[in-house]
Amino acid sequence: MEYVGSRYGREGLREVFRNTAQKVYRSINEKLKAGDWSELLEHWNYFMAREGADFSIVVTETEAVLTVRRCPAVAHLRDLGMAPSAFFCDQTVLLNEAWCEGTPFEAVTEITGEGRCVQKIRKRSTLNIQRSTLKDVEHDSE
Repeated sequence: MEYVGSRYGREGLREVFRNTAQKVYRSINEKLKAGDWSELLEHWNYFMAREGADFSIVVTETEAVLTVRRCPAVAHLRDLGMAPSAFFCDQTVLLNEAWCEGTPFEAVTEITGEGRCVQKIRKRSTLNIQRSTLKDVEHDSE
């Protein structure tokens, strides 16, 4: 991540995480395109629980919120005496954004401190869905 980020910038990272979200995690992306966030929520829960994160997931009719109070990856790096890359949290932000491209959802991620964040997946308004779809069409034609 440090290499790609320092050499190609955030746009290079965005491309890596777009491919990761839409190809490696294709089934999550496909379900989101169909308006179903269940697989993403399962992924969040499984990953965070497996890694020992201090987290909570709250789901309402219009929004799913993952609050990470202690990121296990950051904690592990610190335990090893290492500092996270300046690009470290971009993986979360950009992966969520890429998952939501061309879907009825939008991602909003707030980094609230080192190893802490609030990730929100919200249902878009109809106007925002049209803009997102148009953006994807423009991106695909490049």
